[in-house]
Amino acid sequence: MAVSKCFGGVRAVDDVTFTVQKGEIVSLIGPNGAGKTSLLNMISGFFRPDSGSILLENLNITRRRPSEIARLGIARTFQNIALFSGLTVLENILLGRHVHMHAGLLTSLVFWGPARDELVAHRERAEEIIEFLKLEDVRKQPIGALPYGLRKRVELGRALALEPKVLLLDEPMGGMNQEEKEDIARFILDVNSEWDTTIILIEHDMAVVMDISDRVAVLDHGRKIAEGSPKEVQQHPAVLTAYLGRQTTTDGGK
Repeated sequence: MAVSKCFGGVRAVDDVTFTVQKGEIVSLIGPNGAGKTSLLNMISGFFRPDSGSILLENLNITRRRPSEIARLGIARTFQNIALFSGLTVLENILLGRHVHMHAGLLTSLVFWGPARDELVAHRERAEEIIEFLKLEDVRKQPIGALPYGLRKRVELGRALALEPKVLLLDEPMGGMNQEEKEDIARFILDVNSEWDTTIILIEHDMAVVMDISDRVAVLDHGRKIAEGSPKEVQQHPAVLTAYLGRQTTTDGGK
């Protein structure tokens, strides 16, 4: 069902229907304030829709807490890096394993049998992610000592540590240089193809969006104005007007 969300008198998301098939990379684009992040916040449980519902594999997750939604297989990154700067790369990625940890707090503190074995297994998984993201050289460095591009990569790693079915990426390339963007784009494609992870991506770099997306949905003032293949969306009159700032005319552009 179409979802809506208002903040005061502002309708941030206005009756948006949005479906993603398993294994797709789908990008959300639109001007600043179009409602993209609000939509991701509803999917991940940080906001609750005022109306409508959100389904994950036919399971209604609309009223579930963010921690429950994470356990069900939805992970996300944020526009602003949300890492623990005093912890190392490995420790930050290990924190992403929390939804899979079963040993009780007391057992974990004294590090007895089951907790020890579980921690070893989680650490092995974290090390696999570090290798996958080519972070081996900085694995023991604190986050605060890393350049911006590597910190964004670590945030991706922490989300991957949840082993999500659906990965929500909110401007994962924001603030990066071209080389860093190319690296992240390759990692996104590899996560999608090698780990069979469905990805919903918010990104302002249109070259990246059009290159890696299976489908693109366009929001403007909270409403979905277009959806289709990258090529179809690029040619859509409403997109040219609302997002790219071009006017469609019939008088030769005069």
